[in-house]
Order: sequence, then structure tokens, then C-alpha cells
Amino acid sequence: MNNNIKILILTIVSVGLVLAFSSAYVVNETEQVVITQFGRIVGAPVKEPGLKFKLPFIQTANYFPKNLLEWDGAPGQVPTKDKTYIWVDTFARWRIADPILYFQTVKDEFSALKRLDDIIDPAMRNLVTSYSLVETVRNTDRPMDTFDVANYDENKNRQVRYKVELGRDEITRRMVEQSRKKLDEFGMELVDMKIKRLNYIDSVRRSVYDRMIAERNQIAEKFRAEGKGEASNIRGEKEKELQKIKSEAYRTAQETKGKADAKATRIYADAYGADPDFYAFQKTLELYKKSLSKDSTLILSTDSDLMKYMKGLGN
Repeated sequence: MNNNIKILILTIVSVGLVLAFSSAYVVNETEQVVITQFGRIVGAPVKEPGLKFKLPFIQTANYFPKNLLEWDGAPGQVPTKDKTYIWVDTFARWRIADPILYFQTVKDEFSALKRLDDIIDPAMRNLVTSYSLVETVRNTDRPMDTFDVANYDENKNRQVRYKVELGRDEITRRMVEQSRKKLDEFGMELVDMKIKRLNYIDSVRRSVYDRMIAERNQIAEKFRAEGKGEASNIRGEKEKELQKIKSEAYRTAQETKGKADAKATRIYADAYGADPDFYAFQKTLELYKKSLSKDSTLILSTDSDLMKYMKGLGN
């Protein structure tokens, strides 16, 4: 009898433990729970963390994340309004705002990501194709901080400024707005979305690189031509200054030489003026020396001045 009572007590305790274990569940800070009974939702979602209870065996706790979740879109080829084909890579952050509606329509994260693909990607394509490339790339039409060769206008010698109507941030905001309205019916909230990367497709990228190289070469040639012209001007100014310096130096030298010659002539004149007859005699002898030699024959009149000293020698 005692043994039967012990067995009964143990059985009751075991059943109680099993019932307690199957009826208790734990919700942590990053989770929310929807209770279902035979597949039907029972009560409000449980969002507060802690130890919770449900009917054992007939009710099931369905866990869903409460924190932010990520969506990473596949890069896609999209044409812009100005017919430029680009690769657009986007990402987004979302969360489960209404777990009951989410459970009724989506049920799991895999299906939710498929819904995001079907909603965000068309919104992105719709807005990118509605505006030119510069709208997706830039936020404002402020002047570029660096020299932009692709937008250089050599006729006006300045950069061409595009008119940006919306800008990248506004286009992204409209993508979020369009997608958010469609996700509400699935109990999902799109928190934010950004364009992770933009790039040209291969064929366009090659042509853009070739055009950039050609434009850079053209601008480089223009700069080189301007440099050569400036160098020619500098060399011309140098030659002009050099000729001016030479002319002034030559004039100064000639003036100095003239003054020296005048001074020398004056000294000679003063020296020879002291005895004119001796000067005449010396000059005549110099003339004899230059014009007469042993093979020379000179015929002169007896009245010639050159014969004056010859006569004296003869006497």
C-alpha cells in the first residue's frame, strides 16, 4: 500500500513537472512571441522579456526577432534617364513591427527577405530610371572640391556645373517611402535604406575611361601649349634684356675708349707740340722706314717735303 502511494505521488509530481516545463517559456530582450493554438493565434503578442506561461501541449510559442534585421540586395543593372547603364547595389535595415500580421502573411525571415526583394528592388529601379545619373551620384550641385576633367569646358576654361534637382539622399528617401507603404501590410517596417555602391557596366566603364583619358590628354596638351608659349615669352624678354645690357655695356665701353683716346691724343699733342720740328723729323723717318727698302725706287721732286731731310743728309 505504501509503495502504491509512493508511485502515485511520483507520477503526479512527474506529470506536474512535465506540464510546468511544457507550459513555461522564456522571452529575451531581442525576441517577441506569438502564441498559437491549433494553428490559430491566441491573445496579443508577447514583447516583454521574462518567464511566461501558456497552455501545455495545445499552445505553441512562435519566436520572432525584435531587433533590427538586415537586407542586402543583389546588384542590378539599371538605366538612368540619360540612358547611362549602371550597376546599383543597395542595402536596408528593417524590423518586425506587427508580429501577428507578420506571422499571418510572411511567417519566416526567408519569406520576408523575398518580400523585400520584390518591393525594394522595383522602387529603386523606378526612381533611378526617372532621373539622370548625376541625381543618383550627387546630393547638391555645389562646385567640386577637386578638378573634374570629365566636366571641364575648355572653351570657357571652367568646369561645367550640372543642375541637381533632388540628389541622392532625396531619391533614397523616396525609395524608403514607397517601399515602407507596401511593407506595412506584412507587419514589417523599413527603417532605412541606402545605396551601397554605384558603378558603370563594363562596356560603359571602358568608354568612360577612354573618354577621360582623351580629355586628360587634350587638357594636358593645352597646358603644354600654354607653357611653351609662356616659355617663349620669357625667352624673348630675356633676349631683350640681354641685348639692352649688351648695348649699354658697348656704349659705356665706347664712351670710355673715346675719352681715353682723346686723353691720349691730347697727351701726344702736348708732347709733340713742345718741338714741332723734331715731331716732323720723326714722322718722316717713320715714313721712310715703311716705304723705302733696298729694292725700292722712289722718284720725287726736289720741292717735295720728303726730300727736305734727304737734302740735309746729302750735305
